[in-house]
Parts: sequence; structure tokens; C-alpha cells
Amino acid sequence: EILATNLKHSIFSWTKQSGLNPLNIERAKGVYIYERGGKKILDFSSQLMNVNIGHGHPKVTEAVMRQMNEVSYVHPGMITEARGLLGKKLSEISPGSLNRAFFTNGGADAIEHAIKLARMVTGRHKIISLYQSYHGATYGALTAGGDPRGLPHDSQGVPNIVHVENPYFYRDPWHSKTLEECAENAAAHMERIIKYEGPQYVAAILMEGESGSSGCIKYPPGYWKKVKAIADKYGILTICDEVMSGFGRTGKWFGIDHHGVTPDIMCMAKGITSGYIPLGGMMVKEEIIKQFDDKPLPIGLTYSAHAVACAAAKAVIEVYEEENLIENAAKMGAYLDASMVKMREKHPSIGDFRNTGLLGVIELVKNRETKEPMAPWNAAPSEMETMNKVAAKLTELGLFTFVRWNWIFTAPPLCITKEQIDEGLNIISQAISIADQQYK
Repeated sequence: EILATNLKHSIFSWTKQSGLNPLNIERAKGVYIYERGGKKILDFSSQLMNVNIGHGHPKVTEAVMRQMNEVSYVHPGMITEARGLLGKKLSEISPGSLNRAFFTNGGADAIEHAIKLARMVTGRHKIISLYQSYHGATYGALTAGGDPRGLPHDSQGVPNIVHVENPYFYRDPWHSKTLEECAENAAAHMERIIKYEGPQYVAAILMEGESGSSGCIKYPPGYWKKVKAIADKYGILTICDEVMSGFGRTGKWFGIDHHGVTPDIMCMAKGITSGYIPLGGMMVKEEIIKQFDDKPLPIGLTYSAHAVACAAAKAVIEVYEEENLIENAAKMGAYLDASMVKMREKHPSIGDFRNTGLLGVIELVKNRETKEPMAPWNAAPSEMETMNKVAAKLTELGLFTFVRWNWIFTAPPLCITKEQIDEGLNIISQAISIADQQYK
């Protein structure tokens, strides 16, 4: 009855609408979700890489209930204690002079507002972003990303978005010999494009703190610093998208913290509430927001700084600190890295493994020399036969994670243990054996 009601009366994202048989979840705790009927499933991608503290943490439930007993919602022109305390805490953990928070409903509208703000502040209109990136599903955010799911909407996309190549060392378009050379080549490419487009018209460069659902394409050492230097050279703002890579996911508070750079605007969502309640936001440098001290700032949302969401976020941040989850993410990420070295020796179809903290991806290939992918970028259904079998095996063996084209994602909750990582990798190993049969 639950399945029938869901299928009949709700719409599902990014998929055909008929013939679906979604997981029917009854409860969740820690790193596990439980199907109605009792099947236990290891959550190896923190759902949408957002349930960072794990499922069912009582501290968040208590904070939400306490806030709802006081006040659930007020006009965003009013203030609550929860809003102020959350803003103060975000200021403390954000890099540099990122001091002021504007709260949104989620990640996509944080990106939308960051683009608006950058254009208002600079008086320029072009935005530079990477081809293999994802910034959200609203028109502006989808256009800014390079995800092929945006292609059907291209005719109505937001204008003045310019894409450049990624510093994707495993599939480097410049055939760089070292990571450092890849960083040099990618940054030089970006600067050439900016010159072609007219630097005086470029408002901002938009990049993820660390690459996420477009393949966890690790930025080579020094790349972010080179991008920031280019931006500063031409008076261009930098917008860092930390929606997926923020809040401990990479073993530091934010992905950008690995690169020693302070962006001008930093967008966030997902891990800010660990997905318990929708919330997003952008942190803005004090010197930028001061430009609106004596003139109106023309942005706003009905649910901006929602009291209950802010209370949830404050509780989640306390969990990160009290339970040392960011340190655990770094520690378990190192364990995952070491374990994957051994797995790569066992499975010839593993071409590459890229990971920062607990944000990683296994890339499967048909041949390590040619690097022919097990399924190509933006694969058609007819090209997904092998990877669909891999995904089905993962589900059958009780593991949930994302399988996208030739990638298997590894992004479990930050509270995961070594034993649970072993459990997940054992299941993934069995599934990859299917891909090994297609190795040439």
C-alpha cells in the first residue's frame, strides 16, 4: 500500500516514472537504513552525501522539538536566538573574513543568490565554472554546473555562463606528466578563456571546494591558489560551492580548507543540518556585505533563517565537535585509501580511486592502458548494462551508494568505523567482480 501510494501520488527525480521499485525505508540509525520488512542496508553515500553525522541522532531531534515549542517560524526580517547563534558559529568555522551568513532553503538557491550577489557587487555579468561540476537543479545553478542532466534545459538556461576544462589528471586533456603540471595547464587554460571573454565582464569564478558528484575530480596541489590569483588579478570574485564538500566531508570543516584559500563567497547546505531539515546558505566576506550598509540588498526568501532549521544546524555542528567527526572523517578516509590500494591489486577493472576524507569515487575501466571507461560519460541506457549489474549486486548484498556511469561513490557518514568500511568494501568488491569479467 505504501509503495502504491508513493508511485501513484508523487514524482521521482532524475528517472523515468514507470516501472520503479524504490527502497521502502521504515527507519534509520547510524550508518544503516532499514527497509520495511527488516532488511538492513549499509548507507555508503550518506544518502545524497548529506547525512554526515549519521541517521537518527537524538540531539538534533531534541533541538528541533525545543525550538518548535518556542517558535517555529517568523518573518525573516525578525530575529531568533537560533539564527544569531548559528550565524556566529558559522563565522567561527569559516575561513578568513567570511563573517556574514544569508540563509536559504538549500544548496541550489544558495548558488543562485551567490551569482546574483557577485553580479550586483561587480557590475559584471559573466560567470566562469567547470564543465564537470554540479551546482544544483534550479535554472541558474543547473546552467552553472556542467552536468549533462542540464542539457534538456539548455534552451532556457541562464545566459552568460562560461565553462572551462577540469584539472582531471586521470583524463587530462593536456596530457600533463605530473599533478603540478596539470594544475599549471588547467589554470592557464582558464586564464586564456577569461581573456577571450573579456575579464572586465567576468563577475565570478564558481568552483566546488572539492569536486563531488561529477566524479570527485581531485584538484591538483596549487590549483585553487592559481585560480584565486587569476581572479584577484582581474578583479573577479570567487564563489566556493561547499554544498557537498562542506561540514567535515573531506576531513576538514570545508573542502577549500585543503587549499589555503579564502573565497569571497562560500555556499553551503547538505551537511549543515546533516539532511535532517532543509537548510542552505552563503557566507560572505564582511567587506562585500558592507557595500549594502546604506542601500537595500535586493535578495530574500520566505523561509530564510527558518528558526527550526537554524536550531537543527546548530545542534548538528555541536555533534561534529563533540564526537570528533571531522577528525574521524580524516582518519577513516586514510583507512579507506589504504584499503583501496589492496582492492585495486585484486580488481583489474579499477582504473582510478580518488578520495578526500570521505568523499571518494572508484572509476571502473575496460582496460587500464587505454582507460576506456566501463560506461562512458553521460552513457545511454544501452551502454550501462555492466554497471547496472554492478549496481544491482550492491543493492542485493545490502549496500546503498551511487553508481553513476563508470563510477561507484564512497561517501559514508562521518561516524563510520573501520569494521563498517570493511563491510562496505567487501560488498563493493563482490560487485566489481562483475565488471572484471568485461576487462579486456
